[in-house]
Amino acid sequence: MKNWVKSSLLFILACFTIIVLTACNDKEDLQTVKVGEVTRSIFYAPQYVAITQGFFEEEGLEIELSTIAGGDKTMTALLSDGIDIALVGSETSIYVSAQGANDPIKNFAQLTQTDGTFLVAREKIENFSWDMLKDSTFLGQRKGGMPQMAGEYVLKKHGIDPQEDLELIQNIDFANISTAFASGTGDFVQLFEPTASVFEQEGKGHIVASFGTESGPLPYTVFMAKDSFMNENPEVIEKFTRALKKAQDFVYESSVEEVAEAIQPFFEDTDIELIATVVERYREQESFAKDPVLDEEEWNNLQDIMEEAGELPKRMDYNELVDTTFAEKVLE
Repeated sequence: MKNWVKSSLLFILACFTIIVLTACNDKEDLQTVKVGEVTRSIFYAPQYVAITQGFFEEEGLEIELSTIAGGDKTMTALLSDGIDIALVGSETSIYVSAQGANDPIKNFAQLTQTDGTFLVAREKIENFSWDMLKDSTFLGQRKGGMPQMAGEYVLKKHGIDPQEDLELIQNIDFANISTAFASGTGDFVQLFEPTASVFEQEGKGHIVASFGTESGPLPYTVFMAKDSFMNENPEVIEKFTRALKKAQDFVYESSVEEVAEAIQPFFEDTDIELIATVVERYREQESFAKDPVLDEEEWNNLQDIMEEAGELPKRMDYNELVDTTFAEKVLE
């Protein structure tokens, strides 16, 4: 009897050792890819889904994700090889290219396809119209950034001159904009989620409009890499893009509750019901790209908005800074 028990224990131990070693070997077989995101946001839900649902691992990739505050800092990390892939606004690739980069930055997979900000009013407004912003104090985003450019584009679209028809404040650091509004600065503010919804819950503000629906399709947030990295690691870019497409399908085909649960590990301090609300809002206005292809019409719309804001250094040819080879391949 004792020999049988001893043999059984040895068998169980051997099986456990095999399982552990297999898991370790599988982990060792994964290729590490360093990704830098410009901020941590529910707006980037498909990226987190691809990580938590194992879509990257299925493709043999292990993602080392870091949050690098600011588009300029994110691009610096990419150019200096601190990261392999950057998730940032596609306008940054235009700025870098205009400075004469020897190793061009290529946009290869689109994550979001609209602006992700909302117009929040201090007071509740039943029948909002954009002309209500005239003579108001508007707390906008950082000058030269895509949120601010899209915001000004929408204001002009509705006949409002941002420099003449209202008091435009845009000298507050991105991280402090919501705090400034909460402390009493501004009648209106341009905010990302989940801050906009949190303000609604707390009675600090009320969402009255979406800049995303007003500004139209844009390559707002895109995965990009140096041309040299893509040429040396085409299989990594293809695998990465395929995993992203799986996540994009998941985000649109699953319930908002399932999506919220999938990305909650990245937002541990945010109530899951609030996460679901934000996911639903972004999904309804189709802010999440449905596939990774960045098309030429979106690219031209981006440059039109930059030009309107006086921030476009020069128009960049779509084929020079956009590579849809991998995105199109995973759609086949």
